[in-house]
Amino acid sequence: MKSYRTTVTALKALRRNPMRALLTTLGIVIGVAAVIAMMEIGTGSSSAVQKSLSTMGTNVFLIFPGTAASGGVSFGVGSGTTLTPEDCDAILRECPAVRNATPVVRARTQVVYGNRNWVPSQMLGVTPAFLDVRSWEPLEEGVPFSDRDVQNANKVCLLGKTLVRELFEGQSPLGKEIRVKNVTFRVVGVLKAKGANMMGSDQDDILIAPWTTIKYRVTGSSMSSTNQSSSSGASSSVNTLSNLYPSGQPSLYPEISSVQAANSPMHIRFSNVDQIIVAAQNGSSIDAAIKQVTQLLRERHKLGPQDPEDFNIRNMTELANMLSSTTKLMTNLLLCVAMISLLVGGVGIMNIMLVSVTERTREIGLRMAVGARASDILRQFLVESVVLCLVGGSVGILLGHGGSRLVEMFLRWPVETSPAAIIAAVVVSASVGMIFGFYPAWKASRLDPIEALRYE
Repeated sequence: MKSYRTTVTALKALRRNPMRALLTTLGIVIGVAAVIAMMEIGTGSSSAVQKSLSTMGTNVFLIFPGTAASGGVSFGVGSGTTLTPEDCDAILRECPAVRNATPVVRARTQVVYGNRNWVPSQMLGVTPAFLDVRSWEPLEEGVPFSDRDVQNANKVCLLGKTLVRELFEGQSPLGKEIRVKNVTFRVVGVLKAKGANMMGSDQDDILIAPWTTIKYRVTGSSMSSTNQSSSSGASSSVNTLSNLYPSGQPSLYPEISSVQAANSPMHIRFSNVDQIIVAAQNGSSIDAAIKQVTQLLRERHKLGPQDPEDFNIRNMTELANMLSSTTKLMTNLLLCVAMISLLVGGVGIMNIMLVSVTERTREIGLRMAVGARASDILRQFLVESVVLCLVGGSVGILLGHGGSRLVEMFLRWPVETSPAAIIAAVVVSASVGMIFGFYPAWKASRLDPIEALRYE
């Protein structure tokens, strides 16, 4: 009952000067609103970064061939012929931390349907595992090609939404035939839309087919063929090396004639690929997967302890961590700026409470004269300051949430509600009221009743 009466007395005291109470809470309102808005915008930005990364495939890292050189001239990363489909198969068999993997062969050429044509930004030869590695399942239409299509180099393909829009003008492409470098492909499926990645590239401007089809039918690769993404000048130079691995293993099979290759395209052993995309079991096993893959490839490529690696591994999680840390840093900086507003609001509350103590000195003396103890006076003024902060915090939460929604509506920034920020705002508001209201309350409780009654 004593606490209840103290609270009622504090609320009555605040109602005597509503305008002053409103202006006192204004600093807390602005501070809490800034905290809520900044936290929701920061959380939305982090979620947008994670969503963008997830469209590129989760827990993924890339393996590229090493660098080829001839006559003292280096052709750059990926120009070597050191990765093979057998390497990908060995990774799947012998690396327990790997969930899935696919070889990739790249090409870039014109795609024709009827009187329309388009050059997709990505033309990839892969295995069916690519859809799982890149988190591209299920398809929007149709079915994916199979491992048998890869083995037989069947002329089937999957199209991205951008390519479908440019070639088919709203019609369904399923079952229709397109031409890729005078090779006829049958469309068996349409990939679901992913939009642009974090670099701004259109992920839907893509054609996917069995890697054997792209390599043997479209690019016309032969034994010891070069990386498809390298230049033609580099390709001819690398071809003359005729060494797949540094061990200098000679060619085991004679090259077929151009007439034989045209009449019956055959799978050629030791054929290289442009890269291998590997998906780890989960985020925590990426480092273990990279270590296992590195050890396996060094053994398969017969590299000694002192030999440099003839492949390069790029970990996508490094980019994800960098972007997440940058977003977190910016959010924390904005939060610090917003906390300054709370500090200013707390100082304002302390100032007003000190003024209130001075104005109500005779009232305090009268309460003490009729039996109120110092602890009762202390509790009353603490309740007043905490109530001011909690009311200001509640209004600030509503304004901050509304402000973030306006930002989302007009500026199209990603925003996400943060329950943790709301709880933190309430706790901080109460803490500010208690910390900055303690000194005025303590000063009021230390007044001498007789001197307080004499105060004019």
